Amino acid sequence: MPDLLTSLSASQQQEQTAATELTTGRRVNLPSDDPSAFAADVQNQALQGATDQYLQNTSSLEGLFQTADSTLSSVVTALNQAVSLGVQGSNSNLSPSDLQALAQQVQGIQNQVISLANVSYEGNYIFAGTATNTKPFVLDATQPSGVRYDGNASVNSAVIAESRNIQSNVPGGQIFQGASGNVMGSLTQLISALQSGNSTAVGTATTQVSSALSYLSQQRVFYGNAVNQLTANQTFLQQEKVNLQSQENSLVGVDMATAATDLAQAQTAHNAALAAIAKVVPVSLLDYLK
Repeated sequence: MPDLLTSLSASQQQEQTAATELTTGRRVNLPSDDPSAFAADVQNQALQGATDQYLQNTSSLEGLFQTADSTLSSVVTALNQAVSLGVQGSNSNLSPSDLQALAQQVQGIQNQVISLANVSYEGNYIFAGTATNTKPFVLDATQPSGVRYDGNASVNSAVIAESRNIQSNVPGGQIFQGASGNVMGSLTQLISALQSGNSTAVGTATTQVSSALSYLSQQRVFYGNAVNQLTANQTFLQQEKVNLQSQENSLVGVDMATAATDLAQAQTAHNAALAAIAKVVPVSLLDYLK
């Protein structure tokens, strides 16, 4: 009888183990199942968690950079329109009313550029440096450029892989009010020149807008290169995740066909033990009654 009970207990344990493996898809569910494999899997899970975070950071930055690049593309279009208007305004044959009309159009472009420069992504201003909660650009006639920058000159960074950070922004003051090309200032000067009716001043201001356009296009390259880096990083991280999942499966994964066979055999052994006990128990009770 004790041997039958031991056999019954063993078959129950085997049945439970096989059922758990089938349910979880893992052969190691407790440290006692395989201490070394369990410890290695804990480290593997930590690496997978870090990889998932890096992928999330990469995806978020990709959206940020694409928004910034698209915004700067719109600014380029607006500045090209301003240059075209300036070229028209440099024609000395235009009437004062024509020049005023051109000045109003450039003012509209300036307002559009300021609005674009104040673009936000996920609630944060893109071109404010690290002062992402502060609206960076405001019209201000007291400023030489006619526009005040309320952001700062600092940059943010983000971790996109182990021991790898990437700069995540270019301050708006650098992009739109750089010493080599002042977008805001050149537009203000073009407006003033058109309003004054001085064709020579209009030509000079138009040249400044064109220079600012070239400078801004150079600054924009940062975002295009950054998107390419993120794309490559994302490919690397996705492959790393596949490798870690494969490693996890090798460490603690279970062969489902084998587990199903083990479960069937355990159930058979369990039923056999029950049947054997059922035959023995009545005889034992009768002997006891005698």
